[in-house]
Amino acid sequence: MVYETPEQQMQSARRSLATQREGGTHRPAPRGASIGKGSAELKTKALLKKVRNVVLALLALYVGAGITGAIIGGIGFWGVMTVVALTAFIFAMFAVVPKVKVPQRAELKQGNPHQMVARTELWLEAQRPALPPPAQALVDQLGVQLDALGLQLKGLGDNEPAMAEVRELVGEYIPETIDNYRKIPQHLRAEEYAGKTADQRLTESLAKLSGEVDRVTRRLAEGALDDLAIKSRYLEYRYGGAEALEDMTGMPDTGVPLPDFSAIPAGKER
Repeated sequence: MVYETPEQQMQSARRSLATQREGGTHRPAPRGASIGKGSAELKTKALLKKVRNVVLALLALYVGAGITGAIIGGIGFWGVMTVVALTAFIFAMFAVVPKVKVPQRAELKQGNPHQMVARTELWLEAQRPALPPPAQALVDQLGVQLDALGLQLKGLGDNEPAMAEVRELVGEYIPETIDNYRKIPQHLRAEEYAGKTADQRLTESLAKLSGEVDRVTRRLAEGALDDLAIKSRYLEYRYGGAEALEDMTGMPDTGVPLPDFSAIPAGKER
């Protein structure tokens, strides 16, 4: 196990943030894949709920058939065929139900940070197929960045200035940009208007929004980095020995204990 000094830990953290600023090291999401962990969790929950409903429906069908058979002395051939048909109907009915409901725009900035990020990622996935390839790549990048932003928002209250800024950025600016693009007829999106096409303007806008999400994430992370630096310095002083003491005070450790200034009454210092 390689031990890293606090300075090396800080440098690693800054390199990680710089990588995130440049778009991360992720690859474009395959077609139909989740762009972030938040949307993936929503899909998993929806799938588990669907499986549970299928199991409950089948259980109710078979229990009902068993009770009926016990009362009338068997359900007979046509009863068995009816059970089989209803079983197939249950599977068919739940197969056509969407895997997960795409949230409405008004729902994107509601709830706690985790819910807000997950809903926005799911909404972006639904819009992704209608976007040009460069914009699709930026949507994939936003998914990774929103996951990182959600982690930084944990523990922040709604009254925090950062929360209001994030809700506006994630819940309004990003979806509004895509909605405005989708209002343009498809055959006009590649035509130049005022020097640029709608596809180009969308890509540029999403790139700026991606940079803004990254800026907010790094700004929130700076507080954690400061806390880590302070804690690391304390641990160096507490457990690092003479070298740490000299680094903290600028004085060599002579072996003589430092005076306890806390015992001097207020106003008596000399």
